[in-house]
Amino acid sequence: MHAAIDAAFRDNQWCSMITPAPARQPGKNAFLFVVVAVALNMLSFGLIMPIMPALLAELTNQPIEIAIKSNGWLAVAFAVANFLAMPLLGGLSDKYGRRPILLISIAMLGVDMVILGLAPTLGILFLGRALAGVFSGTVSVANAYVADVTAPEERGRAFGILGAAFGFGFILGPVFGGLLGEIHTRLPFFVAAGIAGLNFLYGLFVLPESLARENRREFSLARANPFGAVKHFSKLPRVAWFIVTIGVFQIAHSVYPTTWNYHGASRYGWSEWEIGLSLGAVGLGSALSQAMLSGWLIKRLGAMRAAMLGLGVHVIAMTGFAFAIHPWMAFAMIAVSAVGGVVMPAINTITANLTPMNAQGELQGAQSSIMAFTLIFSPVLMTQVFSAYTAPGAPVHFAGAAFVLAALIAALSIIPFLIGVRANRDAVTAVARPAE
Repeated sequence: MHAAIDAAFRDNQWCSMITPAPARQPGKNAFLFVVVAVALNMLSFGLIMPIMPALLAELTNQPIEIAIKSNGWLAVAFAVANFLAMPLLGGLSDKYGRRPILLISIAMLGVDMVILGLAPTLGILFLGRALAGVFSGTVSVANAYVADVTAPEERGRAFGILGAAFGFGFILGPVFGGLLGEIHTRLPFFVAAGIAGLNFLYGLFVLPESLARENRREFSLARANPFGAVKHFSKLPRVAWFIVTIGVFQIAHSVYPTTWNYHGASRYGWSEWEIGLSLGAVGLGSALSQAMLSGWLIKRLGAMRAAMLGLGVHVIAMTGFAFAIHPWMAFAMIAVSAVGGVVMPAINTITANLTPMNAQGELQGAQSSIMAFTLIFSPVLMTQVFSAYTAPGAPVHFAGAAFVLAALIAALSIIPFLIGVRANRDAVTAVARPAE
């Protein structure tokens, strides 16, 4: 199988077209290129979020409080495929470079959006989400790209800016998705496919390769699978506990993408447009926080303390969302939760600085696999809890139940983080102390 994968990348003419010429090196604008690519990718993804409750209610012919269960299983289909594919894509990017894997991922996002837009049944929706999971390597490969083109002391700020690009997509995407959804439920999917296509062309003609040939390593199928990648990094105490932290935190964080739009429609009676506005506010808070605050906090406090601050803020924000009985309360908590956006840039700074240059793609693949593994069961967990406490006939009606559970799990994620810090204090402190 290893030989087949190698031959496919070596001989396929299309892959050779998207692989840069050896002489082409990333210039001073290389980081900007990948930031724009991520922003456009998240813009296309954000477009479809506001209309998913209406689409699932239409296809299942059930109220939102029941249809949300199908959304949980759709997330599981995506996560299973994502869990299996992410280390493979990360390993391939360590051998063949970041650019071809990034372009393939972006192209397949466009294909997925077309499938979702045309889907006549729930089964086709599942097919589309599974396909998206297989090729959803944009963010993890982009993280490896950032590690390639930035100095260790600048990675905290760089990961924050990349997170801001992620948030930027959620500023405009959901807002326009809500507006387009008011026109027709399927329209946002086709607009998202068009944006993905433009993003692919942008990368094809503009995006340079970031991984120098001397920093590449041979592809290993034993390490480029979810279990092999996790096993490999479990032997590295400098990063293992931080990867566990990411996994536990992701379980809690899944409450947002899996229940937010349904929570707003059910608890506050929000329309697609109002759901889009709320998601746009989330994206705005995230973008401002990560572009203007995360890098400063990491330099000021150090990555270790900044991550702890972010985890604590998320616990507070999730608890606040649980008891936000009025829409204005939810928007107030959005502002609070934005500060928690420092978590992933801070942890990425620690793990990237503790990992060799020729294994950054593998590191991001392993982290993405852990996150994807948690998403195999966490969406079902969150959506089932939400449905159990909001569906007609529920013995206790409490729309914030899923957020209470998320807050408890977010608090638990602090435990492996502290274990990682204490078990490797000298190494972690060396890469995480604040700038003088």
